[in-house]
Amino acid sequence: MTKENKNKSFVLRIDIDTMNAIEKWANDEFRSVNGQILYLLDSALKKNGRLPEKKKKNK
Repeated sequence: MTKENKNKSFVLRIDIDTMNAIEKWANDEFRSVNGQILYLLDSALKKNGRLPEKKKKNK
């Protein structure tokens, strides 16, 4: 059985000062830079009501 990857990759251009700040923040919270960016995006999307509701799985 293989797990389907539902992530999409893309290139992100970001200024060095912002990148340095994200790297420090990620280290402070024991996350990777990628994980920190995903966390920040997810938080912002939730805060602004931009994420669709997740479907509940039937067990």
